[in-house]
Amino acid sequence: MKVTYKDKVLEINEPQMVKDLFKEECENINIIACKCNNQIQSLNHIIKEDTNVEFIDTKDKDGQKIYIRGLTYVMAKALSETYPKALLTVDYQLSNSMFFEIDNMKITEEMIQKISERMNEIIKQDLPIRKVVMTKEEANNFYEVNKTLKGILQKDIEKRDHVTLYYCEDYYNYFYGVMPISTKYLNIYKLEKYEHGFLIRYPNRKDTTKLQPFVDNKKLLSALQDYENIHRLLDINTLYKLNTKVKNGEAKHIVLLDEALHEKKISQIADKIHENRNVKVVLIAGPSSSGKTTFAQRLGLQLELNGLRPVTISVDNYFVEREQTPKDENGEYDFEDINAIDMKLFNEQLIALLNGEEVETPTFNFHTGHKEYNGNKMKLNKNDVLVIEGIHCLNDKLTEQIPKENKFKIYISALNVLNIDYFNRISTTDSRLLRRIVRDYQFRGYSALHTLRMWPSVNRGEEKNIFPYQEEANVMFNTSLIYEISVLKPMVLPLLEEIDNTVPEYSEARRLCDILQYFEDIPAELVPTNSLLREFLGKGDFKY
Repeated sequence: MKVTYKDKVLEINEPQMVKDLFKEECENINIIACKCNNQIQSLNHIIKEDTNVEFIDTKDKDGQKIYIRGLTYVMAKALSETYPKALLTVDYQLSNSMFFEIDNMKITEEMIQKISERMNEIIKQDLPIRKVVMTKEEANNFYEVNKTLKGILQKDIEKRDHVTLYYCEDYYNYFYGVMPISTKYLNIYKLEKYEHGFLIRYPNRKDTTKLQPFVDNKKLLSALQDYENIHRLLDINTLYKLNTKVKNGEAKHIVLLDEALHEKKISQIADKIHENRNVKVVLIAGPSSSGKTTFAQRLGLQLELNGLRPVTISVDNYFVEREQTPKDENGEYDFEDINAIDMKLFNEQLIALLNGEEVETPTFNFHTGHKEYNGNKMKLNKNDVLVIEGIHCLNDKLTEQIPKENKFKIYISALNVLNIDYFNRISTTDSRLLRRIVRDYQFRGYSALHTLRMWPSVNRGEEKNIFPYQEEANVMFNTSLIYEISVLKPMVLPLLEEIDNTVPEYSEARRLCDILQYFEDIPAELVPTNSLLREFLGKGDFKY
């Protein structure tokens, strides 16, 4: 067998573990996993065929996920040993940290200290974390004897013919995805009490040698918990519960419940805007595939019910002339930089409109790179309110000349609160990515591979231009729908399965496929035509 690593080719005559074949590389504590033929594997992976090997360190996106997963596993083991009756729930990712709750105990500083001390011991002992694969029959027999929550939900969800558990000493649990092969890799973290739960803080990818200061995200946490509490009340806060209801014929009811929740929340936002008589400009921002366009139109309907007429203005028509556009580190035009907007003209026209004056708004010609004036006149009447959406709308620099009391800022994102089970969460980013793949394929003619390739660049733009300003919002609106992945699955799964292991994006495609296979299908026909999800599915009531 030929094993290729960088520019070296090794020949082996019998199967070998990656860590044994590449001992020098695997001694680096930051090397936490590997890719074999573009598939993420643990360092214990046994090479049995011709293989291209790459190593994953904790500066990689995938490496950080494995680090966080390992930390969560070690914490869960330490918790089970110090407080055996504690019912742990993995909740949300906040600022370089994961947030957890214990459902049946009040969390104290003493608890945090005890769990931390036990975690430190486990990490210093360099204990192996072993992957154990069971057949369905073996899993059924195992869970008859070991009737605990640790992985038992997985047995019922799993659609394949096997169940995987991770063992460390006598502790076992199901965790989705690759694990570090030992506890020694997880030596930089901090456990601390936060709100009614606690955090595991971890290094960010820019500097994996230390923890960065924690940035509080109280509005984001409140928005997440609001939806979490509602769906707990509805008893659909885990995938196991969602799937059970779908199997029992309750899919339509779930769809209607979540759509009613959206309508209620949008109505409440419109009421807040109406109550504040000073508000003249509504600013909407959110990351890619949050559903900003549908949200803005649905909000407009609710504003009309309050006697306010929404008037939209597009920031995209206010780009600076092409030759004035800032460039990125590669010398390419950076259209996402806030300085790519002609903020002087934008603010001048906004102020004129708010003063009751008529303005001629530009239309930006993206082919020539220049603004054009085609006689588009605009003037606000007494009950008109400007509605503007764009990536910089929460950044006060965009509207720096508009008085703060005249602005109402809304941050929207698909803040997924659905967990696979109590230990495994589905990330908000994954929800948006699945939406984006479907929309790109249906309306832009892009393959799933194309979307996966551009997604890291999209994320970098969000991290720079949107996320730092999310706490500036007056309100946050969660555009996620608890049922949406069940609807997207039949459309997105075949697109992902087209991606083969000859491309680097294969590992990400496989990861998403593995998540999707847990979901029971919900027919797209059940989704109302005014649903925010129609922005991605098509056949909706609104214009895009």
